[in-house]
Amino acid sequence: MGALAFIYWFSYVVSISLFAYTFAGYLLGALGLTASYLLYGIVESALIAFFVALNFKGSQAVGAAETLLVAFKLFVLLVFIAGGLFFVNPERLMPDLSIRGIEGILIASALYLLSYAGFGVITNASEDIEDPEKNVPRAIYLSLLISAIIYVLVSVVVIGAVPRSLVIKAEEYALAVAAKPFLHEWGFALVTLGALVSTSSALNSALYGGANVAYALAKKGVLPKAFDRRTWFGEPEGLYITAGLGLFLALFLNLSGIAEVTTLAFILIYLAVALAHWKLREMTKGDARIIVASIAILMLSFLIIMSYSLATNAKAFTVAALFLGGAVVFEWLYRKVTGREMRARAQIRG
Repeated sequence: MGALAFIYWFSYVVSISLFAYTFAGYLLGALGLTASYLLYGIVESALIAFFVALNFKGSQAVGAAETLLVAFKLFVLLVFIAGGLFFVNPERLMPDLSIRGIEGILIASALYLLSYAGFGVITNASEDIEDPEKNVPRAIYLSLLISAIIYVLVSVVVIGAVPRSLVIKAEEYALAVAAKPFLHEWGFALVTLGALVSTSSALNSALYGGANVAYALAKKGVLPKAFDRRTWFGEPEGLYITAGLGLFLALFLNLSGIAEVTTLAFILIYLAVALAHWKLREMTKGDARIIVASIAILMLSFLIIMSYSLATNAKAFTVAALFLGGAVVFEWLYRKVTGREMRARAQIRG
């Protein structure tokens, strides 16, 4: 369990680096600047520093900023959807039911599953939520429902209104390029700005979630005591170390393969959560059928992504295997050196 806890926290660290790297790429491209290591580093450092300062102010400041960022992001997506639905060609939405087409659908579904992983941040913030027993489940269900509707409508517009070759060629700027045929240049600029805001929002959530996870794991004895602090003045705390490692990865590592590692790590974590839920189903009063279905879907998704990674990106597959195995070794060595042991919740409170 200690290794899984470390993987969970480190997944947030990698997510921060990915979001910072993506933001820098969008911003430099939008400004027409030639991408360079120096410019990437400046933008990434400034972005992470800004959100570290924001997180220092506490959950209310983070929540207020997140509300504004998400509101603008939703506005951009709704404009994109409203403009694009009039240009959708129903024939382009017909699924390919050949063996190759079904295989592609399964791979896309497995990768798409992680688009919903953000709801985990809600549970990490439960300590700061009023009446968590009532509001945490409500927030999770609403976030999943709204996200599903938005994702499906955006997909319908992209697939049905834009030539597939254009979307594939655009790669990182796919959504912005997809807006051009029906929203023209101003739509391209709006969606690009929306992508910058969306990436900022994701980084803000990842930093907040990562710092909270680090704090909780330090309390349980999984991470060093240096993480077990929440005040600005005093010993180092999870917020600074999480952000610092995220910046380090963004500056010095090739993140293309690590993105797949993060995806696999999150699936592994949620699979462990589902298995734990099965073990505690009588206490949680969970529906056994839903829990079993969740375990089966997560296991299938993990196997699909691992197979896809092995077939298309052997380097990423190797990195994933080394990362997961390395987490186990790190956790074992950490306990040997420090003598810290995981504590139950009752022990933490006591």
